[in-house]
Amino acid sequence: MILHIDMDAFFASIEQAINPRLKGKPLIVGSRANKMRTVVCAASYEAKRLGIDSGMPSAEAFRICPHLEFVPADQSKYIWTSREILKLLEPYGLQLNYASIDEFQLDIRETREPLKLAADIRKKIEENFRITASVGIAKNWLLAKLASKLNKPDGVAMLTESNLAETLANVAAEKLCGVGQSTTQTLQSLGVLTCLDLYRKSASFLSQNLGKFGLNLFVSLHAEDSFSDLEQDANPKSVGHSYTLPWPTKTPGFIRGWLRLLSEMVAERLRQQELTAKVVHLGLGGPEIGHFSAQKTFSQASNDGYEIYLRAAKIMAKIGQNMPKIRFLGVTCSNLSSPEYAPLFKEQEKRERLLKTVDRINHRFGDRAIFPAIICQTRRSGQVPVSDTL
Repeated sequence: MILHIDMDAFFASIEQAINPRLKGKPLIVGSRANKMRTVVCAASYEAKRLGIDSGMPSAEAFRICPHLEFVPADQSKYIWTSREILKLLEPYGLQLNYASIDEFQLDIRETREPLKLAADIRKKIEENFRITASVGIAKNWLLAKLASKLNKPDGVAMLTESNLAETLANVAAEKLCGVGQSTTQTLQSLGVLTCLDLYRKSASFLSQNLGKFGLNLFVSLHAEDSFSDLEQDANPKSVGHSYTLPWPTKTPGFIRGWLRLLSEMVAERLRQQELTAKVVHLGLGGPEIGHFSAQKTFSQASNDGYEIYLRAAKIMAKIGQNMPKIRFLGVTCSNLSSPEYAPLFKEQEKRERLLKTVDRINHRFGDRAIFPAIICQTRRSGQVPVSDTL
């Protein structure tokens, strides 16, 4: 069984928790400080009930609700809160997967009272951060993620053999993670309208009509094991982070800022576990390229965020000079091992000392107390700097 934690209106809820004046009011978080010339990154549930949601132009949101509260996005707040929630979950002693900035997963196969555990986690999150989370419990991560959305906000749903068919029959297939607009249209043309319709289709049917994605979807829907990217012991096979942007964009600086941030997050986790990686995998998704996935093996293993970023950028260059609209980014490192030897050259030694110093500063003063300047571009659009150094 997997327990999936999905934070409720994460960015907007954090802003409301920090500023009590915003509590209970319709609120949007914008990607830029100019409230009339930005896009909605996140909306509070008070705003969602009015029909305002992520990806909507802010001008349209203000036409719906002229008295809408507005806060420009500050990624440092959200990343810090996300990391603190992760620290709160670690003492439970369960296998933990940091799925995204606002989603976490626990392997609870050995847990006898999953609903009690879910209640305890939700209570601790609310007590510590004054925000709420919804929890889904099911036999695999895909169904658990779906379950977490069934009783939002601040709710719990548990899918078991006894209620699985009834529940899936009342959920549209497009609500399942990974099923986008194009896939939805294909499924509807085949008469697959609900999650139950999809669940009951064979592997050959999904593979024939959706290709490799269809086969992966079948496996993910019917899996009954633990996290697919982790070994049964404590040693990971891979370390990765991904993020879904609130809207598709082709602004190079914005995309590369997020690519650098994800690379830094992966590198920090590698250093925490005293691991290095030779393989870098890049995943991209968007309306113009669909699902892009590629990886490259490098001769020198690394746990340096800048090096991982350069390697991911080299893979991204395969899509061509014209940047397509991107909605999803993911960076994963694999072929992991412990460092084989100390740095051979003086520059390598200086770089390693620098990274250790940065890790100590961030550990003491909070994540992203010090960070590469290019990450600031995740808060706004712009051109990539000529040089990008730590």
